[in-house]
Amino acid sequence: MSLLIKNGKIYRNSSLTRKNIFIKQGKIAKITSQNLKAEKIIDAKNKIIIPGLIDSHVHFREPGATHKEDFLTGSMAAAAGGITTILDMPNTNPPTTDLQRLEEKRQLAKKSVVNYGFHFGSTDDNIADIGKAKNVASVKVYMDFTTGDLKLDDYEILKKIFTSNKTVAVHGENENIIKALELIQHSKNHLYLCHVSSKEELHYAKRQKIKNKVFVETCPHYLFLTAGDINELGNFAEMKPGLKTKEDQKALWEGIHNGKVDTIATDHAPHTKEEKMQANYPYGVPGCETMLPLLLNALNEKRIELKKIVQLCCENPAAIFKIKNKGRIKEGYDADLTIIDLDLKKEVKNENLLTKCRWSPFDSWNLKGWPVMTVVNGNVIFSNGKINNIKAKEVQYHE
Repeated sequence: MSLLIKNGKIYRNSSLTRKNIFIKQGKIAKITSQNLKAEKIIDAKNKIIIPGLIDSHVHFREPGATHKEDFLTGSMAAAAGGITTILDMPNTNPPTTDLQRLEEKRQLAKKSVVNYGFHFGSTDDNIADIGKAKNVASVKVYMDFTTGDLKLDDYEILKKIFTSNKTVAVHGENENIIKALELIQHSKNHLYLCHVSSKEELHYAKRQKIKNKVFVETCPHYLFLTAGDINELGNFAEMKPGLKTKEDQKALWEGIHNGKVDTIATDHAPHTKEEKMQANYPYGVPGCETMLPLLLNALNEKRIELKKIVQLCCENPAAIFKIKNKGRIKEGYDADLTIIDLDLKKEVKNENLLTKCRWSPFDSWNLKGWPVMTVVNGNVIFSNGKINNIKAKEVQYHE
């Protein structure tokens, strides 16, 4: 089906221009001032069109914990949040650490309404499978404790893993970030530091941040919450790594402005309310539906520019993980688009969320600036609060 999105302001080449986007067979066929004929026309007047967001860090809990989330509900939440591509983490049950489990997860993910890819997990004895894993975003290394039992300590094994894949994504905190930086020096590969949360960690990464070799991710909860919020939110503000001080938060915002932070990803990690209320609660918070509204609200407050949001949430994830035909509004690229209304004011409400866990640490926050439509592969997946259940595709990567 052909689709024309007209009258919107399109973000491309670092600026906004009023153009029409003509979409055919899931691709952006033409960006033009002409009013071309199409089978479906969307009037995006007074709206801004940005590339669909790429969330390079989610936990959709399938297989093994589908009472919390699955690929359908997680992808619906992503679409509602303006995200058109997700990369799922391997610490499921069982974990994605061998070729058979990777293939099983591929089949499970086919129910997703946004595009999807996978990080492959590492263990102390799966180096052969890491080498054979095809079409994965990275090999993920857990150097600190988190959900799932994938923590690795053996330096020699870590050394081998760090040379096994072109991109190594690491859950490392404090000194383990220094260890990861040391390990990547011995290889030709890239290091992607997940969920950097403190001034100290950013300093370590910054000090040795080799251009085009070490990349830093942070998450919305570290930008908009601090350890002080645990007093009010309790276990619902507990994640790994944990929330930090206002000083740490300030350092992360500075890192965004000075280019030391490369991506913002949700680390969407849902658990049920009942689980979070237990004494022995699990760590993690959902985030797919609130990341873009929080950032657009910050844009309205002049804390961040649209250019920076698109860089960190669209262009950079596509470039770092070498995802084909995504991250930009460009002729020949996949028609993954997010239409935003910077004037729309809405309250985050638990009961309106599409994530299966139905809660957010940002419940009752009033935000200005929301995604109003999400287009995936030329199909309108989210519009007016409703989801169209059209299946998406697995992403492909450049060699």
